[in-house]
Amino acid sequence: MASVQRFKTISAFHEFRNIPKPAHPLFSMVNVAEMPPGDYQDTQNIVLDFYLIALKRNFGGNMKYGQQEYDFDEGIMAFMAPGQVFSIGAKQADMQQSGWMLYIHPDFLWNTPLATKIKHYEFFDYAVNEALFLSEKEETTILGIIENMAQEYHNNIDRFSQDIIVAQLEVLLTYAERFYERQFITRKVSGHQLLTRLEELLNNWFRHTGNAAKGLPSVREISAALHVSPNYLSGVLKSITGKSTLQHIQDKVIEVAKEKLSTTDMSVSEIAYELGFDYPQTFSKLFKAKTAVSPVEFRQSFN
Repeated sequence: MASVQRFKTISAFHEFRNIPKPAHPLFSMVNVAEMPPGDYQDTQNIVLDFYLIALKRNFGGNMKYGQQEYDFDEGIMAFMAPGQVFSIGAKQADMQQSGWMLYIHPDFLWNTPLATKIKHYEFFDYAVNEALFLSEKEETTILGIIENMAQEYHNNIDRFSQDIIVAQLEVLLTYAERFYERQFITRKVSGHQLLTRLEELLNNWFRHTGNAAKGLPSVREISAALHVSPNYLSGVLKSITGKSTLQHIQDKVIEVAKEKLSTTDMSVSEIAYELGFDYPQTFSKLFKAKTAVSPVEFRQSFN
C-alpha cells in the first residue's frame, strides 16, 4: 500500500524535496531545472495544505491526480488546491526537466481579493487528463509572467512584495482561464462525445424504475460514472450547450415527465415518485419552473 505524506507548510515540503528554504514562508517559486530528482522507489501519495501551480516539460515519471494518469508529454500547466491528493511513482533516468513550481499558502492571499477569487477558478478541480496544454505562444506568455514573479520573489522582501506577487498571480490565473476556454473550443469533438455519454447515462437511469429508490441522480454521481470531476463536466457542457450538469439532469427529468404525463394514466404523485422525487410538490415546482405550466395543466393541454 502506498505511503502518505502530508505537508502543512511550504518549508516542510522544501525540506522533503531537498530544496533550499523558501524566501517567503507562505510563498515559493522553484525552477524545475534546479530541483534535485525525487527518490520515489515506490508510489508516494502526497497531500499539500497549500496551492500548487506547475508548468513542466519532460516530467519523465508516473503521476496520478484524482486517480487518473497525469500526462506531461507536452508543455502543461497543473493546478492543485489545498487538501488534494496526488501520487508520484518512479521516474525515468536522464530526463532533463524544465519549468516552474509555484507554492502558495492560503494565508499568503489573506486580506486580498484573490483570497476568495482563487476558490472560483474551476481548473483547480479538473481531472488531470484534461489539465491545461499550452501552445508555444501561450507558454511564452505564462513564462513571462512567472519570470516577473520570480524576479520579485528573489528581491529583498519588503512591504510591497506581497501585493506585487499577488497581482501577477491573478494575471497568471486570468490567462490560464482564457487558455482553458480555448482548450474547450478546440476539443469540441471530445466534448460532444462526453455529451453523448451523458445522454446515454441519463436515459438508462430513468429507463430503470428501480432507480427511483435512489432518488434523483446527483451531479457528483453522474460525474463519477463518466470518470471526470464535477467542475470539469459542467465546464465542458457549458462550452457546448450553455447549460450546467444540473440543468441537463433537470431537462431530462422534464422530458421523461412530459412523456409520462402525455402517454400514461399515472397520477402526478406516481410520476414524481417514479422519477425519484421524495415529494410530489418538489416535482411540480420544478416542472412549472421549467415549462411555465403545472403537470396537471400540461396533461390537460392534450385533452
